[in-house]
Amino acid sequence: MKTYLEIYVPIHYDDRWFESLRRKLRSIPVIWQKDFYHITMAFIDDTPEDIDMRPVLDKYFKQQPPIEVTFDKLDVFTTSSETKVIYLTSTQAPERFLSLTENIRSELADLGCRLRSGFRLHVTLGRVKSPHVRIVSIRERINEVPMPGFKLSLTDVDYRVYRGDVLYGTKLI
Repeated sequence: MKTYLEIYVPIHYDDRWFESLRRKLRSIPVIWQKDFYHITMAFIDDTPEDIDMRPVLDKYFKQQPPIEVTFDKLDVFTTSSETKVIYLTSTQAPERFLSLTENIRSELADLGCRLRSGFRLHVTLGRVKSPHVRIVSIRERINEVPMPGFKLSLTDVDYRVYRGDVLYGTKLI
């Protein structure tokens, strides 16, 4: 079963910087994410059926304070399927968040979970599936968007079935 662990990022489609980004890219066929922005901490292609994930996740999240992240960069990358992903990230990711994520991913792998890829701190804002649009063209336009850094407190964590139900949810306090 495909599952993933995500932490919600409280940004909004109508935020000024996001509107500016969409205006700059209006001539490019972007499929914009409109709800539920998050960071995928782990995408799991296969989870052994005999593993109860709740104790593992409780171990890392029950006593975890909110995670403060300053988001200050827009960029784009290409996936293995040639989709271009436009994203928001942090140039100075908090070490506490990076080590928390790496520890969880390591334990999941030790339990026999098959993780899809390495971790990249990013919040997907939109996707370009057209093979005719070059990543360089997208990046040039993104670089013209003024991006004020802003700090957010990340508190809501979910472990869910891919495109399905939440199996575990918690709030960092």
